[in-house]
Amino acid sequence: MTDPTSKLSEEKVFKDPVHRYVHVRDRLIWDLIGTAEFQRLRRIRQLGTTYLTFHGAEHSRFNHSLGVYEIIRRIIDDVFYDREHWNNDERLLCLCAALLHDLGHGPFSHSFEKVFHLDHENFTQEIILGPTEVNAVLRQMGDDFPKKVAEVIGKTYENKLVVSLISSQIDADRMDYLQRDAYYTGVSYGHFDMERILRVMRPKEDQVVIKHSGMHAVEDYIMSRYQMYWQVYFHPVTRSAEVILTKILHRAKRLHQEYYTFKQQPVHFYSLFEDELTLQDYLRLDESVILYYFQAWQDEEDSILADLCRRFLNRRLFQYIEFNPNSQMKMWMELNHLFKKAGIDPDYYLVVDSSSDLPYDFYRPGEEEERLPIHLLMPNGEIRELSRESEIVEAISGKKRTDHKLYFPQDLIERLSPKRKVREQIMELLNIGEK
Repeated sequence: MTDPTSKLSEEKVFKDPVHRYVHVRDRLIWDLIGTAEFQRLRRIRQLGTTYLTFHGAEHSRFNHSLGVYEIIRRIIDDVFYDREHWNNDERLLCLCAALLHDLGHGPFSHSFEKVFHLDHENFTQEIILGPTEVNAVLRQMGDDFPKKVAEVIGKTYENKLVVSLISSQIDADRMDYLQRDAYYTGVSYGHFDMERILRVMRPKEDQVVIKHSGMHAVEDYIMSRYQMYWQVYFHPVTRSAEVILTKILHRAKRLHQEYYTFKQQPVHFYSLFEDELTLQDYLRLDESVILYYFQAWQDEEDSILADLCRRFLNRRLFQYIEFNPNSQMKMWMELNHLFKKAGIDPDYYLVVDSSSDLPYDFYRPGEEEERLPIHLLMPNGEIRELSRESEIVEAISGKKRTDHKLYFPQDLIERLSPKRKVREQIMELLNIGEK
């Protein structure tokens, strides 16, 4: 039997547009990459519906996962090796957790999760601990090794330093996706000096700290993250596509519950619709499967499902206006009534979507999500929280920004008969001008 801690006879490399090369020397990592569950990530986009806004955003969870692995490999092999507080016995554990951290993502990730009340982190741990090829590879390191990997990803592992490398406010996951997503979307916002940050990272008892001399590189990283969220991740056109995607899935589930006879039976969705989803069913789902059904459902008798599928596939998205739920709920209720009167179902065609982000926060005990802050290692050996030293970070600390949009199908509204008063009332409320 091959020693799982052994090295490959020859190093394997993946060409990568962000890191130039991803290096694999460990047989364990190479074997994990070859598993069916990890290869499935090639068929799941990293940015969901963002490709409908930024046409280059076709990259997958597979290449992001390799990127996170490569950053962790560089940190522990080039920066942490032989330093105080770092135990090199945990090297392979770190590398496995980095590689597998997104293993449980489903098709169109977060939109899919919201509709069916799923959690990709739970599925990641199920895949690692369940009867899978990934589990069989990990168990070569010992029967308890899969559990340790799952604990690192679930943030419950006893060594918090290891957890912070994978999941913190400045971790390998974020450092990869910001640069990778910027590269593939073609924007300049997500770029920062990662080389500098890696050089000034230091292991401490329970987390990674940053040498004070690297503070400005960290400021740049935090501002890059802020810009990427508002310019790319929360782009209103991407959100319009997500709204339509979620409404397709809601409609299909409702039709199934009402015993509607589909021309193309949603066999891959049955266990989802009936809340009996097994791990095997989940692993059969990827974006090619979802898009196959959307393609077929364009020809369904149900006009709402067919229309929504055509919109998604042909990028005929909803228009939007800014919406303030505190002052415009009366308008929304009036629009709801008018849509029904016009024969446009507001459950599927009048949607409020909200996005919010907290670019940086410091530790506040007792809050719902306690965030470990970024700590600086001062020249005198003292540890200081970042916002106490950086005026830029202090200015945005704890400040949550929220944005609301109201989405609607302008083409359906304009197609209403000009003689109908309801058309005029809807257009006036939504401030749609005549063409």
